[in-house]
Amino acid sequence: MPESLVAHALSLVPSSEGRRTVLALTGPPAAGKSTLARYLVHQVEQELGPGVAGYLPMDGFHLSNAQLERLGRRDRKGAPDTFDAHGYTALLRRLTVETGHPVYVPDYDRTLHEPVAARHVVLPHTRLVVTEGNYLASEEEPWSSARGLYAELWYVEVPDADREHRLVRRQMRGGADAEQARAWVERSDRPNGELVKAVRERCDRVVAGGQVPRGWWRQLRRGG
Repeated sequence: MPESLVAHALSLVPSSEGRRTVLALTGPPAAGKSTLARYLVHQVEQELGPGVAGYLPMDGFHLSNAQLERLGRRDRKGAPDTFDAHGYTALLRRLTVETGHPVYVPDYDRTLHEPVAARHVVLPHTRLVVTEGNYLASEEEPWSSARGLYAELWYVEVPDADREHRLVRRQMRGGADAEQARAWVERSDRPNGELVKAVRERCDRVVAGGQVPRGWWRQLRRGG
């Protein structure tokens, strides 16, 4: 139940300002990581106050399309080597020690299909950072060097058929037709998901995706 996950996230929050804990969520594409991460941030803030929790999405470190074209990796976007993994781990380290000023955090825009700088901010009084991404349990460097910075690493999973249905819809919302969407999922998202599933046992806890109440984000944006 989401209430138990929220309660556990709250238990990770340091009791005093100037200290900061990182909760990491990983899992294959479209498992519900970002939805759960945002929900946990919102619920912690509801309980403890605005800015007590912050959000760090790994997807903000997608390489730009220009860089992917230069490297010849545009058709594999989403694979481990299409991210600025060193940039992600460097920012994560900053967040664990730089508590005296705001730290700005990038995101990925699914309309622009590009990373966007400084969409999120971790404030000086933020005590819990929730980060999420596909490769946070990877055994490969530099992803693996970040493992020691997480207080806990949770694996979010849903049945593969459900994930792939979501992934096809995601591609179609981005402008692909049904055939193109299915081809992308088979060529890119599916093998990337298998990489993530292979390191599931490295995580501290397995949680089911899809637990977040439906429509909560829309209600929040409407002020509900």
